[in-house]
Amino acid sequence: MSTLTQLKVGESIKEVQLKPVSRIDLIKYAGASGDYNPIHTIDEEAANAGLPGIIAHGMWTMGNLAKLFTPYFEEGFVQDYSIRFKGMVFLDDIITLKATLKEAADHKLRFQVQAVNQNGNVVLKGEVLFNQY
Repeated sequence: MSTLTQLKVGESIKEVQLKPVSRIDLIKYAGASGDYNPIHTIDEEAANAGLPGIIAHGMWTMGNLAKLFTPYFEEGFVQDYSIRFKGMVFLDDIITLKATLKEAADHKLRFQVQAVNQNGNVVLKGEVLFNQY
C-alpha cells in the first residue's frame, strides 16, 4: 500500500468505483440515516415529484467519499470537507470517486474530490482536508 506522504501535488489517490446503486442500498441508507423521503425508495413518489426515477440520497453519495481515505486511516484522518452536489444519482448508476492532491503543508493535505457517474457527469465535487499524524 502506498502512503499519502509519497503523494505530490497534482497526483491522485486510487479511484474507488462503487457497485451499481441498488434500491436496497437506498432502503438501508434511509433506515440508517432516518431520511425516509419516498423519492429515494418509491418509484411512484419520485414520479409524482417530477423525477425520472428514484434518486440516491445526496448524503449517501457524500458518505461514500470516505472510501477514498479509509486505506490511509493509520496515517491520519479527514479533518474537514466541503461538498457541492452537482447532479442526481439514479438506480443502477455506477459512481467513481476521485481525489487529487491540491495542496500539502504542515501535515495537512487538501484534496479536490469528485464523484462521477458512468456517463462522465460530475454528481458531487468539493474538497477534503486530511490531517496526517
